[in-house]
Amino acid sequence: MEVQFKVEFKILRQTPDQAPHFQTYTLEVEPGNTILDCLNRIKWEQDGGLAFRKNCRNTICGSCSMRINGRSALACKENIASEVARLEEIAKSSTSFSPLDGPPTMTIAPMGNLPVIKDLVVDMGQFWQNLQTVEPYVSSAARTMPEREFLQTPEERAKLNQTGNCILCGACYSDCNALEVNPEFVGPHALAKAQRMLADTRDDQTEQRLEQYNHGVQGVWGCTRCYNCNSVCPMEVAPLDQITQIKREILERKDASTSRAIRHRKVMVDLVKQGGWVDERKFGLFVVGNYFRDLQGLLGLGPLGLRMIARRKFPLSFEPSEGAATVRSLIEAVERLEQKP
Repeated sequence: MEVQFKVEFKILRQTPDQAPHFQTYTLEVEPGNTILDCLNRIKWEQDGGLAFRKNCRNTICGSCSMRINGRSALACKENIASEVARLEEIAKSSTSFSPLDGPPTMTIAPMGNLPVIKDLVVDMGQFWQNLQTVEPYVSSAARTMPEREFLQTPEERAKLNQTGNCILCGACYSDCNALEVNPEFVGPHALAKAQRMLADTRDDQTEQRLEQYNHGVQGVWGCTRCYNCNSVCPMEVAPLDQITQIKREILERKDASTSRAIRHRKVMVDLVKQGGWVDERKFGLFVVGNYFRDLQGLLGLGPLGLRMIARRKFPLSFEPSEGAATVRSLIEAVERLEQKP
């Protein structure tokens, strides 16, 4: 039998008409107890008014997603021992390290980027609406309907395994930095599902989908590449990797004059290939000014350029970095690998 010890749970309590506040509960727990086990005990033994979602208790349904000690996770997956170990590692990495004093504290809060209904329960309406915008279902309307279903080879089906693991728990959505500053961004969960549609050989809407996902900051170009979605995903779907794959498909079909977002990516790669790092003098002119074709964009750069010159922050010259040829060869090698089927 596992040894029991005390743990404090600081849970963020709130309702739409009440300011958020932390309430602390103390439990005698075992190391193998999950966070969900502990929340159940608090509700059953100490506070029947505590609200949170749960269902399968087995990392399948995604219902119990919440913020546990600062990052989004499934309460049914994380246990006390692993959380205590993680908190100790965080403490050790701090510049003012001191061993954890007193009982370990589990800080529990509702998911981010979604309005709170009560306590740890959030309104998932926008989450589901954003998913619907990418049309996350196979379309074969333009094909002649066969006598039986569309079949796939094992190799074709294997391409869907990673994205198919998504349980729509909302952890990536909760920790997405892009959504915090841009509510129009569709979200990493939706774009991971979008990539699944692009990889599905039964779907006949690839070009139309890519046009849709290429739309301004609502689609893939709204992603800030912060990596939070990959780090919190409990099913290793790696939403950022899926977004990157969609970008790659778009970039293969579009030239630099198509949009500023596409120019940003292409110009950065081209300049790094030339000099080993970005020549800032050319970067703004090529991206915002569209290679001197966009007069309005060039005029918009004027005030910024003048301020940079006045503060002596405008680079008057450019020196290629050491090893620029090596950097260029590495980029070209990656590009060749990406072109292979």
